[in-house]
Amino acid sequence: MTAARLGAATVRSLGAGVAVPAYDRTAISVGIVHFGTGAFVRSHQAMYLDRLLAAGKALDWGICAVDVLPSDRPKERWFAEQDGLYTLMIKEADGTISPRVIGSLADHLYAPEVPELVLGRLTDPRTRIVTLTITEGGYSLHPVSGEFDPQDPAVAHDLLPGVVPRSVFGFITESLRRRRAAGVPAFTVVSCDNLQGNGKLARRVFSAFAERADPEFGQWVRDHVSFPNSMVDRITPVTTAEDTARLGAEFGIEDAWPVVCEPFAQWVLEDQFPAGRPPWEDSGVQLVADVTPYELMKLRLLNAGHQALAYAGYLAGYRYAHEAAADPVFAEFVTGYMQQEARPTLEPVPGVDLDDYIQTLMLRFGNEAVRDTLARLCAASSDRIPKWLLPVIRQNLTTGGPVARSAAIVASWARYAEGTDEAGQPIDVVDAARGEVMAMARRQHEEPLSFVRNERLFGDLAEQPRFAEAYLSALAALHRDGAGQMLRQLNAELAGPDPRQPAV
Repeated sequence: MTAARLGAATVRSLGAGVAVPAYDRTAISVGIVHFGTGAFVRSHQAMYLDRLLAAGKALDWGICAVDVLPSDRPKERWFAEQDGLYTLMIKEADGTISPRVIGSLADHLYAPEVPELVLGRLTDPRTRIVTLTITEGGYSLHPVSGEFDPQDPAVAHDLLPGVVPRSVFGFITESLRRRRAAGVPAFTVVSCDNLQGNGKLARRVFSAFAERADPEFGQWVRDHVSFPNSMVDRITPVTTAEDTARLGAEFGIEDAWPVVCEPFAQWVLEDQFPAGRPPWEDSGVQLVADVTPYELMKLRLLNAGHQALAYAGYLAGYRYAHEAAADPVFAEFVTGYMQQEARPTLEPVPGVDLDDYIQTLMLRFGNEAVRDTLARLCAASSDRIPKWLLPVIRQNLTTGGPVARSAAIVASWARYAEGTDEAGQPIDVVDAARGEVMAMARRQHEEPLSFVRNERLFGDLAEQPRFAEAYLSALAALHRDGAGQMLRQLNAELAGPDPRQPAV
């Protein structure tokens, strides 16, 4: 099949097997500015808006995508060459693909080249929502205290008076300052990153940033800007060359930036939008008064469950999530972590049966068609583990709950960070703190607790006897026997009555 380059001129001529925008994209105006145009927002938020547009709704809520990092520059070209269109490749468990062309991105700006255009979009009264997928490490948080810490050079630069913004912090606060001066109401800021209380956290760090330059303005941000919490969920692996080639061969689409995802999608959002919002509930979004139980469920079960699978799986030679999930030893370990260590730290989740949720997660992890790489799941661990897994450990240490599996996950990360798998193959450790974590890991043969003695990441966990004992046992088994045998032994030791059931 001859492939046609995706764009406004070709989209209507695609085959019947491809869903395409039937709405008039020229009628869309921008109401949302989004920072961080990665694969996830295009598989998730942009998809939900595309559903509304297809129903003839939300034409004044188009998305202007904004990127700030040097690595994001190619997106400007891709957006222009394809008129903002891209293909969402939904991979079903049976291996089939359901392609959908998404048309909800109305504009794209590469901020380093056009900072004033970005500020113009943000100060335009028609912009009423700003959304963020800037990764867990994008909020300038100290990993232990959780407070604002302007360690990123671009963030530190933007605290200087009179400078042109370089960071998301600088752009958002400067535009809020301009809106306030012009009498334009503040927009709503929605974090869509995997952080507990992401809205409250965003309020804290953006207010702290503003306060450093002007204490009175920092207080104004706290008092006048809405930061609703949200929970987002859709497994979105890295798109491969094979995916792009398959799109051309099977569907006749030449697409420079397609997105691959699983069928499942969920968005739970606090309904706090004083400046207005799209009718998201009509596209499947759950609008609720309190996101907390949903986000804790997702962070501690799905996200930390991925970490339970990833490090040990990679060490043992697996490279994809579905391969590790198909191993009964790994599946038993991950399920045991979710049921016996993470689940007891959760409050009831309205409308959710947690047994069904955990079972569904294991099916999602095992979706071979998605081909989610363990390398992706292992990346940025120093940003993820302190926020997803360590709260489970600390709560169980406080309540007397089990921590052996959680400690084994941390030990698996420490062994992974040594930089070679069990076959002696090098591991490309992708982490903002790569040098720091690899140096700690390489000392642990002589000083077994060196990795977890980093107080910036772990606080005082190394001084907690129950955690330290379980961690040292797992780390020794990893070095002596390998990941598979370590998990097999741990599964056997921990087999027994479900701690959720009362003793008879």
